Amino acid sequence: MSKRIVGIREKMPLAESLPLSLQHLTAMFGATILVPVLLGVDPAIALFMNGIGTLIYAWVTRGGIPAYLGSSFAFIAPTMLIIASYGGFNNAQSGFIFFGLFFIAMSFVVKRYGIGWIDVVMPPAVMGAVVAIIGLELAPVAAMQAGLAPPSTPVGEVVQTYTPSADVLLVSMVTLLTGIFGTMMFRGFMQVIPILFAVVTGYLTALFTGMVDTGVIANAPWFALPQFHAPVFDLNAIIIIAPACIVVLAEHISHLIVTGRITESDLMKDPGLHRSLLGDGISNLLSGFAGSPPNTTYGENIGVMAITRVYSVWVIRGAAVLAICFALIGKVSAAISTIPVPVMGGITILLYGVIAVQGFRMFVEQKVDFSKNRHMVPGAVTFILGVGDAAINIGSVQLKGMALAAIAGVLMSLIFYLLDKARLINREA
Repeated sequence: MSKRIVGIREKMPLAESLPLSLQHLTAMFGATILVPVLLGVDPAIALFMNGIGTLIYAWVTRGGIPAYLGSSFAFIAPTMLIIASYGGFNNAQSGFIFFGLFFIAMSFVVKRYGIGWIDVVMPPAVMGAVVAIIGLELAPVAAMQAGLAPPSTPVGEVVQTYTPSADVLLVSMVTLLTGIFGTMMFRGFMQVIPILFAVVTGYLTALFTGMVDTGVIANAPWFALPQFHAPVFDLNAIIIIAPACIVVLAEHISHLIVTGRITESDLMKDPGLHRSLLGDGISNLLSGFAGSPPNTTYGENIGVMAITRVYSVWVIRGAAVLAICFALIGKVSAAISTIPVPVMGGITILLYGVIAVQGFRMFVEQKVDFSKNRHMVPGAVTFILGVGDAAINIGSVQLKGMALAAIAGVLMSLIFYLLDKARLINREA
């Protein structure tokens, strides 16, 4: 029996769509509130503005792209530098506003000149590698959260003396195995909520082992407004934030392409990359004025769609509405915040792995011939830079992982394209 596919614009009964929306919310929750926690701002403001931003994005894209906008990790390092040396988070907000304006400007560029240039700067050999790296570079994080690696373990290094906590390992493995077997064996409606079911099962296991701090829920207020912050204009902050905008642009394009592959739709053309960039840009512009960290399309939610094959934008909108509500209901947001790290670690092993596999799927579907050097070389270099713990500092911004791989892949593709036009490349290579 084949799994039911729920289309992008398909509506579902509330009784079915509500748990599906909650599933998307739980998938992105841990990562999206981690960013404001690291930056020292109220997590509720990020949850609130990400919900608002996702609804705006869905409206601008005419309900044609199932994407959830969550807090971006690309801005953590430059924002911390601004906080430490240039006045504080309010100063960094001017950089966030610039980021929103940059995406809006890029949307008009794409609308005017089209997307043909993307095939030149990010051909399938590079794009597939970058998409795979989105999942692969997060693999150490998932392993650490699941208790399978210590927090200080560098990528690729094995620490023989590390022994995971029995409770941590129990919770993470129960969550992971529930997600795996639920994905493979559930039938009917349960077939589309294996991630939510796995998280709930992991949470109950963690509660049984005493890992959940129920006092946080008891002490939380029933109603609380997020803490908004007015921006302070700072040219230095804008200059520091600017390089990260390029990184998130590459990430945005990669996410849109992989979402299109999963949904079997050409989202780059319909509703179009220009609408996607515009929706994301407006969302970030408002977030910058409100005092929320910048956001981006989320890989975790792409992984949920790949597993469940539920692509409905209405489900994503439901997750956004729930995020707004939970940001205002103190006890509910506190309850979600008590989801233990091992629970998220167990489920992200599955989600991040699914994202990585989508990159390899792209190689197959695009029939990338790695026997030819023009495909093998950029793909190989992109992979190694992405997963090899390489890093390059450009001013205050550190490029590593997917960001470094994407930029290196783009530069190589441009160089090879120009050499090919000049007939300096062996066409048989």
